[in-house]
Amino acid sequence: MSERKVLLVTGGSRGIGASIARLAAKAGYRVAVNFVSDTEAAAAVVREIEAGDGEAFAIRADIGEEKDILAMFATVEERFGRLDALVNNAGVVGRRSRLDEMDAARLQRMVAVNTVGTMLCTREAVRRMSTRHGGKGGVIVNISSMAAQLGSPSLYVDYAASKGAVDTFTYGLALEVAAEGIRVNGVRPGIIETDIHASRGEPDWPRDMTSLLPMQRAGQPDEVARAVLYLLSDDASYVTGSILNVSGGR
Repeated sequence: MSERKVLLVTGGSRGIGASIARLAAKAGYRVAVNFVSDTEAAAAVVREIEAGDGEAFAIRADIGEEKDILAMFATVEERFGRLDALVNNAGVVGRRSRLDEMDAARLQRMVAVNTVGTMLCTREAVRRMSTRHGGKGGVIVNISSMAAQLGSPSLYVDYAASKGAVDTFTYGLALEVAAEGIRVNGVRPGIIETDIHASRGEPDWPRDMTSLLPMQRAGQPDEVARAVLYLLSDDASYVTGSILNVSGGR
């Protein structure tokens, strides 16, 4: 069995997640690339990693479904034999809307994926990593959003609230498992150029918002990924319960 560390990236087929998967592979991790629907995008990330002499595989799972999460973690164990790190990146966002225009299905899906899904994935990671359960420790990084601090009024307060819950969860869990060999941190991206904006019908959103950003530009997925890789690394060995803003100053 290889002693190379194993990382699971949820929502790893595109955008920030794909950048994390690629950079982690270059750093020596074996990478499980989770996706929910775009098989070809996930396969492309795996091919790119393998072309660079890395090791990866793609695994389909809906992070809003517990049964899928359980099967995903079992498959990672079967394929790689261990789990050292988890990045909870999978998330959904709806179209621009006020709360009084949202239906229950949207709200329930938002919380199921962004909040409960993150918690369930983390639970499964803790069960495998914690010294309390016979594990050797590990690292968890939760991808939040600056929306958690800004509230996103008249845009997606539901998304902002779901990520605010992730922030609180990150801090609380970090304290809960700090003595069990697990570090838990978060990253709050700001406006990043990914296709998540197209999925909510506003592909030009990052460019339209640049005038409001102190750095006068949107961020790139790799800029978020590099922050995540720092938190995963031994360079951050004394960092837990922290959330790093990667937002160009806003």
